[in-house]
Amino acid sequence: MRKTLRYNVIFRPEPEGGFTVIVPSLPGCVTYGKDLKTARKMVIDAIQGYIASLKKHREPVPTDEGDFFTYVEIERKAPVYA
Repeated sequence: MRKTLRYNVIFRPEPEGGFTVIVPSLPGCVTYGKDLKTARKMVIDAIQGYIASLKKHREPVPTDEGDFFTYVEIERKAPVYA
């Protein structure tokens, strides 16, 4: 029986084009894709490689089961210059 693991990922658009993808729960798991489709494939591959390394070293495999992302908005006041 296969278990589906869930990971939150952040797709960050790059100024020169493409997307950097970060997996916050897997420190150092970062990849890049020239478009969203490629970036998604690359992050799946990066996560699979990361998990394989954890298993090889008999380390626990973290997931984001039950976690979710949201955002908050903070109003920024205009700076006051003297």
